Amino acid sequence: MKDLKDWLEEMPLVAILRGVKPEEVVAIAQALVAEGIGIIEVPLNSPRPFDSIAALAEACGDDALVGAGTVLDPADVGRVAAAGGRLIVTPNAGEAVVIAAKAQGLVAMPGFATPTEGLSMVKAGADAVKLFPAEANPPAVVKAMRVVFPPDLPILAVGSITPQKVGDYWAAGARGFGLGGSLYRPGDDAATIAARVPGFRDAIEKAKAAAA
Repeated sequence: MKDLKDWLEEMPLVAILRGVKPEEVVAIAQALVAEGIGIIEVPLNSPRPFDSIAALAEACGDDALVGAGTVLDPADVGRVAAAGGRLIVTPNAGEAVVIAAKAQGLVAMPGFATPTEGLSMVKAGADAVKLFPAEANPPAVVKAMRVVFPPDLPILAVGSITPQKVGDYWAAGARGFGLGGSLYRPGDDAATIAARVPGFRDAIEKAKAAAA
């Protein structure tokens, strides 16, 4: 089974489907997978999130790494796992959530905003860390913090990410991006969402080429 770094190597984008409904989530996910995005997060403040995660786990199988975002309560980790989710994402440096996720063999991607928070998440067992909100932490911040983090630890920038911002964050050391409203907004259909992916995919290819 692929680990998080394998998924990020294939396409370093996480689709954040905040507000998605179970009735629509499979069609949206299938459109994203067809465009190359294989990491899909359903925030727990979405309608019936565990139903959406269960539907995705059944429909996508090994074609996507599916899980939950905005996980604040360690008790919810078990509910995600029971629904078939394999990814746990937090908006904060939630140590207890990370520990619970790793105890159940899930991928943990906690949020952080300072070196202290980020390194504490590494100690707790995080597979990657999510710099959030990115709009408050420009690429220069990523570059400065990258020096003190383990070199093989993926840092993802999340928050108001657009294709125009990808190159500078990549050059600074980010190796993934969480896409919320720039990719999906409640009410969008699958075709609308899929049409937004190529701009990000092209930006990543350019960023990789520039760094080569």
